[in-house]
Amino acid sequence: MRRPAMSATCSKRRPDQPAPRCGQAGAATAELVVATPLLLLLALLVLQFALWQHGQHVATAAAEEGERVARLEGGTAAAGTARAREFLAELGPSMVLAPRISARRDAATARVEITATAEQLLPWLHLPIHAVAEGPVEVFRPMALGFGDSEGSSGVNSWVGDASE
Repeated sequence: MRRPAMSATCSKRRPDQPAPRCGQAGAATAELVVATPLLLLLALLVLQFALWQHGQHVATAAAEEGERVARLEGGTAAAGTARAREFLAELGPSMVLAPRISARRDAATARVEITATAEQLLPWLHLPIHAVAEGPVEVFRPMALGFGDSEGSSGVNSWVGDASE
C-alpha cells in the first residue's frame, strides 16, 4: 500500500517548530458554507418570534378595546366587534393577518375573542394568535336607601359619639 505524498512543507520541519496543518486546506470555507445559512435561519427565527409576540400584543389590545366598548351601559356585541376591527386596522393591519373577531354580551359579562395568524417571514412557519378579553357589564344601580352622598348605608363617616362630648 502506498502512502499519499506529503507536501514539502509537511515533510521538512525542524523539531522546535509546531506541526503544520497539512491536508486541511479549505476547511474554513466548508465550515463557513455550513454555518452561514444556519446563522441566517437563527436570525430569521428570532425576528419571526418578535413579530408573533408583537402581533399577540396588538390583538390583545384590540380585544380589550372591543370589550371596553361592549361592556359600557348601552353597549352591544356588534359595537365591540366593530371597535376591535377598527383598532386592528389602525394599529396593526399587517401584524395580525386574517383576524376572526367574535363578541358576546349578556346581562353580566362582555367578551371579545380574536383569532388570527402572525405576519410570516418564514413561509413554512404559521404562528397562531389568540386574544380574549372579558369583563363585567356596566350597569347603573341606584342606591336602595335613597342616599346620594358618600355616607350612604355604610356609615363610615358618620358621627360616633354624643353631641355633648
